[in-house]
Amino acid sequence: MKKKILVIDIGGSHVKLMISRTEKRKFKSGLQLTPREMIAQIKPLVIDWKFDAISMGFPSPVRDGRILSEPKHLGKGWVRFDFEKAFGKPIRIINDASMQALGSYHGRRMLFLGLGTGLGSALVWSKYVLPLELGDLPYRNGSIIEDYLGKPGLARLDQKTWRRDVEHALVQLKKALIADYVVLGGGNAKKLDALPEGIERGHNRNAFLGGTRLWQIDSRTHRPKWQIL
Repeated sequence: MKKKILVIDIGGSHVKLMISRTEKRKFKSGLQLTPREMIAQIKPLVIDWKFDAISMGFPSPVRDGRILSEPKHLGKGWVRFDFEKAFGKPIRIINDASMQALGSYHGRRMLFLGLGTGLGSALVWSKYVLPLELGDLPYRNGSIIEDYLGKPGLARLDQKTWRRDVEHALVQLKKALIADYVVLGGGNAKKLDALPEGIERGHNRNAFLGGTRLWQIDSRTHRPKWQIL
């Protein structure tokens, strides 16, 4: 029997809850949001939704389903929090950009970049998902690249300069990571009118497909279909 999955997509601005590609609810996140407060806000919002398991995309490095470090744009207390106990349901946790990437993937070698509060990134090919932290790459003037392509850059630079920096970075990162195509997601992707060749626009609802794919089982091996590296 196919599992019904609740997908929780946590960003620096909002927490989005999805039970299908069209049914979603959300609330604001931000620097004061702790895991306990998030759980308290989620439970009444999903009380009428029936689900068997949870997929959670989280804006911080995640390995083997464990949050490795506290997020830059949320409150504290996430690393050792027991989400399975709090929800009373099985849960799989992945980096939020990786979940979007998994849901956006349609073959060959794909680089996903999320233009949001920061810069999310992941590489997907075959049955593998490789989470990346490209936002921490060194950039000009001693800064890191997400200071220019993320929300801080958009706030500091005029839109024309920001777009030029983004388009240049897209082309260079595609080349450096030998990607066949780049999917551009995140709330600020819509601020780009035209995209360079080999770059396509993603959609936030792809996070739901990524969350459901996390629970897919390979019928031959009876193991998870997707390997999160």
